[in-house]
Amino acid sequence: MILAIDTSGGTTVGLVDDGANAVAERSSSDSRRHAEVVGSLIVECLADARARASDVAAVAVGMGPGPFTGLRVGIAAAEAFGLGRAVPVLRVVSHDAIASSELASENRPLLVVTDARRREVYWSTYSGLASDGVPERADAAGLCRPADLESAVPDFSRFARVDDVAVSAVALGVLAARMRSAERQFASAAPLYLRSPDVTVSSGPKRVTS
Repeated sequence: MILAIDTSGGTTVGLVDDGANAVAERSSSDSRRHAEVVGSLIVECLADARARASDVAAVAVGMGPGPFTGLRVGIAAAEAFGLGRAVPVLRVVSHDAIASSELASENRPLLVVTDARRREVYWSTYSGLASDGVPERADAAGLCRPADLESAVPDFSRFARVDDVAVSAVALGVLAARMRSAERQFASAAPLYLRSPDVTVSSGPKRVTS
């Protein structure tokens, strides 16, 4: 089975079997308690599936776009599980999972929009779904204010729009299974924050004068 984790919005954890079918899914919509709930959601998913950690053959993880604090929790959890079980970690762009679910019912140009907090949104555009079930991106992910979305997205009127708060971990796991089967390239190890973190590296000790 594939264990899937995404914390780009809320916290979602799912299990997908070898046939890319949903086995179990648990989620929390709280966007500020990723670290507190991700471990328990993994345990609950395994219990729902009557599975053990040893049944997991790979871990899929959403790489964003998402806020710095929340996103890194899911990535750290996936890396820790993968390292502990000595199984591969399959990195997937979170918006791709949303797009794959939406495009399965109607294959058309699609704009995916998610909450970036601070009165901003993340966006990604897709030209459609490829024959292997993997969404094809039209442009790289972006960040802007909601009022600026039309001007920020190239050829805005071409796309049908979908807004999502959280990514389905099952959709992420299914997409990871399809990508692996089609030998598609997974996302890089660098998370898609699209915004610099609030904490910055010190430029050196401050001078003290009397």
